[in-house]
Amino acid sequence: MHQPVSSDNLRTKVEDRNLLHLGLIITFGIFATTLPQPQVLGRLPLQFLLKNDASVTREQMAAFFFWCGLAWYLKPFAGILTDAFPLFGTRRRYYLLISSALACVSWIGMSFLPHEYGALLWGAMLVNLFMVMASTVVGAFLVEAGQSMGATGRLTAQRVLVSNFCGLIQGPLGGFLATVGFMWAAGANAAVVLSIFPVAYLFLRERAVAKSRGREVFHNAGQQLVTILRSKNLWMALLFMAFFYFSPGFSTPLFYRQTDEMHFSKQAIGNLGIFSGAFGILAAVVYSRLIKRVSIRTMLFIGVATAAVGTLLYLFYSTWTRAIFIESQNGFFFTLAELALLDLAARATPPGCEGLGYSLMLSIRNVAVFGADIVGSHLADHQWPFADLVLLNAGTTAIVLILLPFLPAALMRSKDKAAAPEAPTPGNAPAAEG
Repeated sequence: MHQPVSSDNLRTKVEDRNLLHLGLIITFGIFATTLPQPQVLGRLPLQFLLKNDASVTREQMAAFFFWCGLAWYLKPFAGILTDAFPLFGTRRRYYLLISSALACVSWIGMSFLPHEYGALLWGAMLVNLFMVMASTVVGAFLVEAGQSMGATGRLTAQRVLVSNFCGLIQGPLGGFLATVGFMWAAGANAAVVLSIFPVAYLFLRERAVAKSRGREVFHNAGQQLVTILRSKNLWMALLFMAFFYFSPGFSTPLFYRQTDEMHFSKQAIGNLGIFSGAFGILAAVVYSRLIKRVSIRTMLFIGVATAAVGTLLYLFYSTWTRAIFIESQNGFFFTLAELALLDLAARATPPGCEGLGYSLMLSIRNVAVFGADIVGSHLADHQWPFADLVLLNAGTTAIVLILLPFLPAALMRSKDKAAAPEAPTPGNAPAAEG
């Protein structure tokens, strides 16, 4: 019988690492592997390029962003690679340095491609291939640190906070880059993805990993797979995530509604991201406070229920003022739900399989999100009214709540550890928790 993968053998020693350096790596790592994705900062420039130069349909555009993210759906293989196959004696450092540099070069190369559907798709797929490896390394750090310090909820909130900060600047910056030209957009993305390189070079130090050869390396990878496959808690959490995210989406139909019916400018569409991003950051702060006081079950219920109700407000998406309000509340409630889902999966990940476990949860998320957008775009191209898409999305999101009682009870009762209070010195009362 295979024994569980030893966390001492496969985990980077988070507890021995300077926490400031760890925070810098996680923060810059999330920033550099989230913002410069073709689906994020590159999305608006690519959308207008595809719509105006390639004259694509809604379904074709949704399919573009689904297939350009192919590497993200295969992210578990990157997790196995970085967990079980050391590179130059380390499991994280050189993977992150090399992949960030290659992603930068790939973005620069995209600026020279013809403005054709196929060429742009292959270019975006190559960018994402290297982005995935860098993201996997950062995700593994986050899970390792969260489990060793009893702070998965707070570190997950940090991840989502940084992601929403990316959303905060993604919109207006993406709108600006869509206006000035694709070459500028490619250059800006290349610069952002390279920002993690100096941070990782200076602060990402690992103990040398003993060289593993042949059978030993593949045995370690096999042990990880066996551990993951036997983790009932993780698979239940991933199933819950899949059902939540695979609600027929209306992201691309909303883009066409904003441009063709509401006549929003490129910059105006981008500026809406400020509001959803700002309220997403607020949700991350709120979650990091609440998860120390209430269980993950309560946070899941609140997040999913409010996200479903908030989706219904898109029925009234008809003016600029309403768009601001609707995008703001969606940024808050959807982020709250997503935080609880990612926190749940992080808690369920077996020790020693952090890279693979984190990759699995994000792969399922990405397949479901972009696959759902294809379904919604297909329905829109076949004359489904926008209001019907909103109702379908809200309804399928709310139905996920019936799965809550089937999630593992012990896992659902968990919450973050409260920070140990410092002993008050004479003459000083303990400060209230902020």
